[in-house]
Amino acid sequence: MSEEKFVLAIDQGTTSSRAIIFNHSGEIVAVGQKEFTQIFPNPGWVEHDPVEIWESVRAVVASALQKAEINASHLVAVGITNQRETTIVWDKNTGEPVYNALVWQDVRTGDIAREIAAGDPLGTERYRQITGENISTYPSATKVKWILDNVEGARERAEAGDLLFGTPDTWVLWNLTGGVNGGVHATDVTNASRTLLMDVRELKWREDICKDFGIPMSMLPEIKPSAAIYGKGRSNGLLAGVPISGILGDQQAATFGQACFEPGATKNTYGTGCFTLMNTGTEPVFSKNGLLTTVLYQLGDEAPVYALEGSVAVAGSLVQWLRDNLGMIVKSSDIGALAESVKDNGGVYFVPAFSGLFAPYWRDDARGAIVGLTRYVNKGHIARAVEESTAFQSAELIEAMNADAGVPLKELKVDGGMTHDELLMQFQADISGCDVVRPVVAETTALGVAYAAGIAVGFWSSTEDVVANWQEGKRWSPSMDKAERDRTYRLWKKAVTRTFDWVDEDVK
Repeated sequence: MSEEKFVLAIDQGTTSSRAIIFNHSGEIVAVGQKEFTQIFPNPGWVEHDPVEIWESVRAVVASALQKAEINASHLVAVGITNQRETTIVWDKNTGEPVYNALVWQDVRTGDIAREIAAGDPLGTERYRQITGENISTYPSATKVKWILDNVEGARERAEAGDLLFGTPDTWVLWNLTGGVNGGVHATDVTNASRTLLMDVRELKWREDICKDFGIPMSMLPEIKPSAAIYGKGRSNGLLAGVPISGILGDQQAATFGQACFEPGATKNTYGTGCFTLMNTGTEPVFSKNGLLTTVLYQLGDEAPVYALEGSVAVAGSLVQWLRDNLGMIVKSSDIGALAESVKDNGGVYFVPAFSGLFAPYWRDDARGAIVGLTRYVNKGHIARAVEESTAFQSAELIEAMNADAGVPLKELKVDGGMTHDELLMQFQADISGCDVVRPVVAETTALGVAYAAGIAVGFWSSTEDVVANWQEGKRWSPSMDKAERDRTYRLWKKAVTRTFDWVDEDVK
């Protein structure tokens, strides 16, 4: 093993950090994983401790290297993939965050979003033709503004040039490359496209939009391609001297790892949330059906590739909620057996609008609801409704993509932890009306950024190597009667409408 070379992927996710080591065949050699604290100070608020995030990254890198019995000398590159939109602001002189990270699910910035939208006749679509995103609580811009407006002294320090902003990729990169001692302050085009501050065509920060949000340009990281040399591991770290040569937002990384390189190729990732991305080629396509336009990847000096994206806030995190908040299951994997203990959902529909509703509705006034309850219902029916809610939400994204593309999707590539749930995958195929395909290596988020980092240093020659390494693991085809599919989907839509307008002057 000492002669073999590897790529290390750091996957800084919403509920855990992972480090995965891959060989040249794209096979997993070792994994380190560590969960970190989820902080909920108020209803709708979601925070992380940036210091704990960094410590978890260090721990999982050490764990993966130890398990693989290798060190930095065996690594040709490091890639970073991350939860997107999550916002960290820190002092460049001390390295200390000024506040907890505001997580992408956080909805405290609703008033800020409405205020900015009200300043233009286009409302929430004020910047959509520039940035690909609507004004909402989702992108980073509203979160940066909230921190500057609400943390004592933050705005003054930012205007003095002392504060830096970054999504978790930037925070991890800055610390990996030295922190206060020369740390690199940069991000890639995919993460920058999730801030509401970048022109998706020009791949540059928009000074006018930053001014609208009151965000000093000095806070913003340099924007670089997804596959590029960002810097090297700090001299006193576990990754000393190793090139950090790839950064991709987690959903773009998963799409890359799924070898979705042709326009129309589509994947869905089942993680904390659910995210469906369709490759649209080298020209941005702007949705008419509630989807976002995002940069999918950029390799070196090549033209960027774009995608349409549908984002669902709550998927796997609903299973965690069932486990942690209600105690209905002991571990997340128990959900499948509990759901299979009943023959159907018993008439129950669970709309997990814990952070409002993202695509295709964009309703921050919505809140979660369980509807259709009768005395007949037991915990098995609730578990099944939880599973089905993920598939229903994903089906709505596919429906929107079909409308935008004008051609029905025939195949959906899937990845993430929930894809091992046979019941969920079959129901996804049934309710979406298309084949669902899981690859042999389901850890495509980490694999995707590993490929990007490896391509940047020549470990892999091109995306053709990604295609060659991708292998189909299992396929599910629709088997549900169309009349039953239509009935079930209609009831889901009916349940969704019951969550609208819950947040008003009485409920915050």
